[in-house]
Amino acid sequence: MIKIYHNNRCSKSRCGLEILEKSRKDFQIVNYLVDVPTKQELKNIIKLLNIKPIDLVRKSEAIWKEEYKNKNLTDAQIISAMAKNPKLIERPIVINGNKAVVGRPPESILNII
Repeated sequence: MIKIYHNNRCSKSRCGLEILEKSRKDFQIVNYLVDVPTKQELKNIIKLLNIKPIDLVRKSEAIWKEEYKNKNLTDAQIISAMAKNPKLIERPIVINGNKAVVGRPPESILNII
């Protein structure tokens, strides 16, 4: 089943959700700010996205700038920071089987559904 890690306050995430709704495929919505992904889930997502952990971080967030920006962090520390502060996770993330994409732009979701 398709899964979207979604934040309803984010316009890109809402656009991504709309693309899934229009596809008429079954999907699951994960409000990742409430149902925070574990470190292992984040590792799996990062692996599916085929990116480095730092590439999944929203570097414009105040908490990143205040607590992490100028530190030399390991991948594990970056993943821990996202698990502790889910606002740092880029959104939306859509997973379909063994494929995943960050929906920026939202139309990139069409490549995996």
